[in-house]
Amino acid sequence: MSFSLYDATVRPYQQILGSTLNFLDKGKSHLEESGAGLSEILDVRLIEDMLPFRFQVLSVAHHSLGALKGVQKGEFGPPTPTELDYAGLISLVEDSFKGVNDFSEEEVNGFLGKSMFFKMGGMEIPFTAEGFLMSFSLPNFYFHATTTYDILRMKGVQIGKRDFMGQLRIKR
Repeated sequence: MSFSLYDATVRPYQQILGSTLNFLDKGKSHLEESGAGLSEILDVRLIEDMLPFRFQVLSVAHHSLGALKGVQKGEFGPPTPTELDYAGLISLVEDSFKGVNDFSEEEVNGFLGKSMFFKMGGMEIPFTAEGFLMSFSLPNFYFHATTTYDILRMKGVQIGKRDFMGQLRIKR
């Protein structure tokens, strides 16, 4: 059995988008039960020079489904800021999970060798699809999922490593 670009990207996206939905749901329950309110966490930062919770969740979606769409298009840029509430952020991750699942193995594996660019302001960085997905998108995806998790933990949400890891891809 060979290991493909689909296995290296879509499978991790599915796993961590699923776990992110799980810990966002646990966060919602905790925040509602504690009386903290769902809107209070949206602008929480781990430290003042980091972007807030809302941006972290947005970036989980952007560096999964958005990355695959960027490869299709041939270019990818920073996410557009959003004012989504907590429920809207959950919906965004749900939509990303569904959208990632719509990509076939054949389509993603067909991205190999495709040229694309990361564009930000006047900067344009050339990539192959696989170079972009493996060296830029996936590290950013994990970073923002981890930061989302960390902010929830910081606010007292009872989640642990198993919640972050999600559904393991065990041998069957």
